[in-house]
Amino acid sequence: MASIKLLGIAGSLRQASTNKGLLRAAQAHLPQGVSMEIAELADIPFYNQDISDKPAAVSRVLAQIGAADALVLACTEYNYSLAPALKNILDWASREPDNALLAGKPAALMGAGGGMGTSRAQYHLRQVCVYLDLRPLNKPEVFANAFAGGFDGAGNLTDEKLIQLVAGQMQALVAAVRG
Repeated sequence: MASIKLLGIAGSLRQASTNKGLLRAAQAHLPQGVSMEIAELADIPFYNQDISDKPAAVSRVLAQIGAADALVLACTEYNYSLAPALKNILDWASREPDNALLAGKPAALMGAGGGMGTSRAQYHLRQVCVYLDLRPLNKPEVFANAFAGGFDGAGNLTDEKLIQLVAGQMQALVAAVRG
C-alpha cells in the first residue's frame, strides 16, 4: 500500500474541543506516507430511517469513511458514554449495504475529558465497535485529562508526553492497516 488514508472523527462539535485537538495532534504526527482528513459533523442530521434520500452532509462524510483505510475516533464522554454526534455518524455508516464502510476497518480510539480522560466512553464505544465489526486497537490507549494543563485555550494538545502517546498510537494504527 503506497499511501494510507485515515479519517479522524470527533464526537464533539465545538471548534475549541480538546478531542478535535487530539485529532489535530494525530494529523501533525503521522508516519511518512500517511494522510488524515478530519470529518465535520456539525451539519449531520440525526439518523432517521424515514429519511429516504441521504442528506448531502451525510453523503460527504460517508464518502470520507469509504475512502479511509482506517478511522481515528476521538471519543468525547457525555454522562459516562459516547457523544451523540459520534454515535450518529456510525449509525448512518452502518446502514450502508453489508456494512461495507465499517466492516473489518481498523480504528484508533482516543479521548480527552475529566479525570480519567474518556475511558468510560471509550469502553462503551468498544462495545459499539463489536457490532459494527470495526477493529479497534488494543494498545496504546489514549486517555487525556482535558483539564490538567495539557491543552491550550483553542483545544490544541501541548503536553509532549501525550503528543508522543498519540504519535505512537498512529504508528500502531498504520501497522494494523498494513497487517
